Amino acid sequence: MILILLGPPGCGKGTQAKRLEDTRGLVQLSTGDMLRAAVASGSEMGQQAKKVMDAGELMPDEIMIKIISDRIDEPDCKNGFILDGFPRTSPQAEALDRLLAEKTLTLGKVIELKVDEEALVERITGRYSCSKCGAGYHDKFQKPKQDGVCDACGSSEFTRRSDDNEETVRSRLSAYHAQTAEIVPYYRAKGILAEIDGMQDIEDVTVAIQSGIG
Repeated sequence: MILILLGPPGCGKGTQAKRLEDTRGLVQLSTGDMLRAAVASGSEMGQQAKKVMDAGELMPDEIMIKIISDRIDEPDCKNGFILDGFPRTSPQAEALDRLLAEKTLTLGKVIELKVDEEALVERITGRYSCSKCGAGYHDKFQKPKQDGVCDACGSSEFTRRSDDNEETVRSRLSAYHAQTAEIVPYYRAKGILAEIDGMQDIEDVTVAIQSGIG
C-alpha cells in the first residue's frame, strides 16, 4: 500500500504515520529525512542535493524524484510506504505518477488531515516540555498535576520551542495552504483523496484513517 499524508504542521501527521507503520507495516518517508540520508550517503545524487542545500536554493524536482526512486527500491519499502512532504505541487504529483507507473506501483490513497486553524494555533502555541526529561505539557489541555513541577521527574524547569509562537505558526499554515492548493483538487479529481477531521481525539483520527484507506 502506498499513501500520501497531507496536513499542516501540528495536525498530528507524525503520530498517525507511526500508527500506520505499526498496524500496516508501512514505512514513513519524509522529504527531509530522505534528503539528509542521500547527502550522508555521499552518492552522486546526494552530492548534487548537498550543493543545492548549501546554496540555500529550492531542491529541483528531478533530484527529489530520483532520491525518492532510490529510496522506495530499498527492501523495507516492499510492503508499502507513506510519503510525507512530497508532492507539494501539481508538476511534482504528475512526476510521482510517472515514477510509480514506471515501477508498476499504484498510489492507494491521499489522506488529508483537516483542522480548525484557530484551534490548531491554540494547540501549538500552548505546548511546552520538561527541560530535564522531555515530558510534554500544554497550558490548557495537559497541565502538570502540581503547577510548575514535572509529573515524570519532578523538575521545575520547562522549555518551549522558539517557533511555537502565533506569528510563526500562522506563517507555516499559510505556506502549507499555498503549497497544497494545487494537489488537493488534483487527487480529489482522481477519486483517491480521503479527507479526515484531524481535530478529533487521536484514537478517532486513527479509526477514520483506517476506514478511509480500507
